[in-house]
Formats: sequence, structure tokens, C-alpha cells
Amino acid sequence: MTNLSSTLGKVYLVGAGPGASDLITVRGAKLLAKADIVLHDALVDPEMLELCPQAIQVAVGKRCGKLSSAQQFINKRLVDAAKQHQVIVRLKGGDPMLFGRADEEIQALKAAGIEVEVVPGITAALAGAASLQQSLTLRGISRSVAFITLAQATENANKHESTQPIANPSADTLVYYMGRKDAAKIAQQLIEQSPNQTANTPVQILEAVSTAKERLWSSTLGELTQGKADDWFDSSSPALIMIGQALQNPDSESSSSEVNNSLQNSQILTNSRRSA
Repeated sequence: MTNLSSTLGKVYLVGAGPGASDLITVRGAKLLAKADIVLHDALVDPEMLELCPQAIQVAVGKRCGKLSSAQQFINKRLVDAAKQHQVIVRLKGGDPMLFGRADEEIQALKAAGIEVEVVPGITAALAGAASLQQSLTLRGISRSVAFITLAQATENANKHESTQPIANPSADTLVYYMGRKDAAKIAQQLIEQSPNQTANTPVQILEAVSTAKERLWSSTLGELTQGKADDWFDSSSPALIMIGQALQNPDSESSSSEVNNSLQNSQILTNSRRSA
């Protein structure tokens, strides 16, 4: 009797990292180089796909507000791919295990008797801290960090489910993923309800972190509440909202209100600024 699992391929959930093609792990790059098929997120850098020219490349990622693949469809594509190929890479932005719905893909694969392995990647929050050259933790100021998202699955969603920011986050440093459209609402609720945040709490917003298109908006929760970042945002780029006293700009000698003028003078971070 033929063992079904021996005839099926193996699926690797690989973290693509924060954006730059050279920030994928060595293990991830090696798997891309030998993959038969790569099912990748929409935000994966096209340069990264040059690491797997031999593979069939299938875009399956989801983008907020854009036409995209339903998660159940992605799960089925992975199972089908494992029945046809031996090395299958599911290339996911950032780290697969953080806001990547990896658990649903893992469960679907295991239910079909398919072997799966997870290869971690650098998440955007850590790349953002590296780009800013400011730690998310800081002795005497920040001993805890929370990664938060307000994004919700659209499949089988409960219409009455609250979409308000998580009330009273207790961490000293907060990092919001996919929070662009709720930025002002996030800031308002934090000022009103969080014991650790005030209108003067520093805010750093990074778009397209680690890539050549990276941009920075640096200000405070008070300014964010007033919607002063709304016109700055680029809807085509992923945004990361980083909040906390540990993120105070160490080079700033200006008052909070003067620093807030960065909305009109947004910084474009060059590769030299990001280099170690």
C-alpha cells in the first residue's frame, strides 16, 4: 500500500521579511532557490522573486481594499500544489506567525496529511526600530512592547463585531500594523483611555519600511488625533504606526509643536541612513 504522505510535497511557510529583498533569511532564500512553486503575498518585493526563477510563481496575497484571494482559496491552492509538486513555498510578508493567518494554512495542510515547516522572517516592527535606530525597549522607560492590528478577516465576519482599537493597551511601546485608516481614532482612544500615553507621546509612522520607498512621519499622539498625517499617507504603501516614549527623537532639540511640522517636511530615508 502506498503511503500518501510520501507522495505529497512539503510546504514551507517562509517569512519574506519587512520588504527589502536582501532581508530574507538565508534558509528562506535557499528554499526559494529550490522551490517548484511559490505562492506569494501581494507585497513581496519583485526582486525577491528573482531568487526563484525556476519556480512557478503565483500571487495569492491579500491587500486591504483591493481584489484579493480569500483565505480558504489560498488554503486549497496550497493543498493542491502539494499534490503536484515536491517543494512548495508559501512566501508571506514579515514573519508568517504574526498577523499572517499562518495557523489556518497549517491546519488545512495538516488535515490533508501534508508536511509543513515554518521559516521565520523579520517582522516590520523590528525593521522599523532598526531604521529609526531607536529601540522599542529602553531601560527605565519601556519594558514592554505590544504588536497590534485592527484588521479583520472579511470571510465569515460578524457585522456587529467591534472595530474599535483595543482599549487601554498596557504595554509601554505600541506598534500598530495595518492601522492607516484608523490612525486618528487610535490616537484619540489612547489619549483618553491608556494610562501610559498622553497627547505628547511620540509617534513614528513608517511606510514601506526597509525599502527604497521608505518614508517617515514623526510627531505626537495629539497631532495624530487631529488627522495631520491623513494627507501624508500613501495608500499604496504598508504603514507601521509606532507609539511610545522610547521613540522620542534623540536628535530633537525643538518643542513638540515644532517637531510636528514634519508633516510638511516628511523625511525620505535613504539607504545610507539605514546602513549600519
